[in-house]
Amino acid sequence: MTLRARLEAWAHRQWSVRGPVSWLLSPLSLAFMAASRSRRERTVPNHLPVPVVVVGNIYVGGTGKTPVTIALVKELQARGWRPGIISRGYGRKDSSVSLVEPSSAAVDIGDEPLLIRRETGVPVAVGTQRYLAGMKLLEAHPEVNLIVSDDGLQHAGLARDVEIAVVGARGLGNGWVLPAGPLREPPSRLDTVDAIVLNTTNEAVVESRTPRFAASSCFGTCTQLATGRTSTIDALSDMIREKGLRPLAAAGIAAPGRFFAMIRAHDIEAEEMPLGDHFDFKPNPFTGLKKDIIFITGKDAVKCQHDPILSKDERLWVVGLEVQLDSYLIDLIDRRAREADKAIRSRRIDELKNAD
Repeated sequence: MTLRARLEAWAHRQWSVRGPVSWLLSPLSLAFMAASRSRRERTVPNHLPVPVVVVGNIYVGGTGKTPVTIALVKELQARGWRPGIISRGYGRKDSSVSLVEPSSAAVDIGDEPLLIRRETGVPVAVGTQRYLAGMKLLEAHPEVNLIVSDDGLQHAGLARDVEIAVVGARGLGNGWVLPAGPLREPPSRLDTVDAIVLNTTNEAVVESRTPRFAASSCFGTCTQLATGRTSTIDALSDMIREKGLRPLAAAGIAAPGRFFAMIRAHDIEAEEMPLGDHFDFKPNPFTGLKKDIIFITGKDAVKCQHDPILSKDERLWVVGLEVQLDSYLIDLIDRRAREADKAIRSRRIDELKNAD
């Protein structure tokens, strides 16, 4: 386990209960909430000329928001929408608005936006100002008729028509906001969104009057990073057992435990290597390790592909993840988006009439 991963694990342990550390930091949480409220009240949201769906969370990390976004975009495409995606692009060096291409480097536009772009094939733009990212995306891709914002639930500068909050296995922790707890906003914020997606098997992790929908996950196609060869996780499990291979599971994500548990569920007893969220693979964590096969996530793969050594390491297998969303959730989002689209068109007609 890397130092960063150990620090993240320690923080989440502290945030899971209202212990001495949380009580000590609680006055700072009051200041955090006051500052957040003041900033939100002073911000005037900007409206994009198409419906906007925000997929976010109130927990500081590790809810599985990006896989849910990918699954949602694919479902909306099946409903006839032509979606585009905007994101902050966490971890990138440049703060300007940029369009994401499949050949982009994760260091330039962020690992999650790059993964989304490659998984969905739809236009993606990144920028700290989501409204400007949305406008640049629409300018470059006028065919887009709906914007999905990956994260941004707390980004008051962007008006939205539908809000989806994703809750992961950690639930709401101790229920306090940063830094005494893991929340960006109080639990009551969940009462104001349109839907909650439970990306966990524990449905008791949150109480809210907002409609809740379960998301289920399973491994998809596994791809050998160096060669592009594909397989199933069960076929690789059989190969490991038959050949006596030494496996390793590594994950640079906020909640690696779930990835490791899913690996174990396929009868693979792999050594586990938590790397810390958004790990940059500098230096190479696999150097000198006597392992025959290494399982990594898609989020990690987009960074490994641009490393001259890691990209040629035939031990690396990228484990695909498939998320299934409740059809009633898609119905709700589709209906709200169409209502928003109708209202936007009506406003345009009124504006043209007034201009005349």
